[in-house]
Amino acid sequence: MEKAFKLDFVNDKTGSLYVNCCGCSQTAPLHSFGPASKPHYLIHYVLSGKGHFRFHDKEYQLEAGYGFLIQPNELAFYQADAKDPWSYLWVGFAGSRAEEYLHSMGLSDRHPIFSCDKSEELYSIVRDMMEHNTFGIADDLRRNGLLGVFLSVIADSAGVVAREEEDKGNQYVKKAVSFIQSNYCNPIKVTDVADYVCINRSYLYTLFQNYLGMSPQQFLTTFRITKARELLDSTNYPIESIALSCGYSDALVFTKAFHAMKGMSPSKYRKESHKESTKEQLQEVEGLIARLLKP
Repeated sequence: MEKAFKLDFVNDKTGSLYVNCCGCSQTAPLHSFGPASKPHYLIHYVLSGKGHFRFHDKEYQLEAGYGFLIQPNELAFYQADAKDPWSYLWVGFAGSRAEEYLHSMGLSDRHPIFSCDKSEELYSIVRDMMEHNTFGIADDLRRNGLLGVFLSVIADSAGVVAREEEDKGNQYVKKAVSFIQSNYCNPIKVTDVADYVCINRSYLYTLFQNYLGMSPQQFLTTFRITKARELLDSTNYPIESIALSCGYSDALVFTKAFHAMKGMSPSKYRKESHKESTKEQLQEVEGLIARLLKP
């Protein structure tokens, strides 16, 4: 018989990442689950003992220090060892970015197994989730925050077992582009992008040339000027405000950058009708990013 301590949480089914349930269990010999499915992602981590996990006609023998991912609405089966039954913890979760995060960690239906040497830390996180179990915004925020920490500990550990060899260069560029998309409105520089991705500036330059056919600075400027054109077309904001909104603290620097790219000043551009060309330019930039982000 299984000795389990578990909690299920009610949430509004929205958000980028949120906890559905969590728990800890000491199983009896040959205790099993399934074949059955769950409506959310479910990560199990083995604290002690042994067992096996079967998914998509593949069977994995697991012991302490290993974990497995169950996909939403996918049949899975797992069973404790007859002589050394496992104890494990689990966290169920969902959210609009759950799949993205898991894929970035190397976890997927093709590679559902991972190793992690931080058992005490993972156990502490799940215990913390269970101790904050009330229906209220404070505990809700805490649990969801702890979920992020839980995944980060796994991501920072030894890694996914038999994970696919990903194109690291492409991953670096994706992260850099995502950073620019989120921070173009701030006065960031290429060095900030390189620091975020954790590579040097010259290597970032080489990657952008290889994957996008332009330098990081050219991409950053193109993205900012495209956003500025949108604002010039759709608002009556002063030029200075548009400059600040697109990451330029100096309106003169913005005007020079705009003129260098479009052959005219922002004010002259605004006087003429360029909405269609702006739309086409935006679609071109978005298409470039979409091709890069395509799995």
